[in-house]
Amino acid sequence: MQFENLEDIVDFAIEKEKEAAEFYETAAREASMSGVKDMLLEFADQERNHQKMLENIEGEGIRKNIENYDWKWIKDIKRSDYMVDMTFQPGMAYNEILAIAMKREEKALALYNELYDQAKTDAQKEVFKLLRQEEAKHKQFLETRYDDFMAKMGD
Repeated sequence: MQFENLEDIVDFAIEKEKEAAEFYETAAREASMSGVKDMLLEFADQERNHQKMLENIEGEGIRKNIENYDWKWIKDIKRSDYMVDMTFQPGMAYNEILAIAMKREEKALALYNELYDQAKTDAQKEVFKLLRQEEAKHKQFLETRYDDFMAKMGD
């Protein structure tokens, strides 16, 4: 995947964030348990916040939008690496919904890692660095939540 300029990258990333938010919103509407619904809506909100952040980058530039960003290493638990892809179905169990979300975040992280490696300018690298940290945070959160749930279930 090649991009002509930073604007193309940001536009692409905005579309990916919109897709993710729409997935979580749709899943929330179809979820039967209120706790699951709330979690999915929380993730939709986070994806919408990423979208807004990217739109701000387009309007104000990368430097202004990441100068106070809290950069930190996010450990990859790799739980999703051992999961199979599933399609969301209404009435799915909590752990299955978490597994779907983990795989989605895993794929987003892999995509942004690949695009970071292909980036040609420092500004492009900064955008992908930020996006991959955000996706890594989501992935870690979901994997931790999955592990905690499965431990409670005796697994």
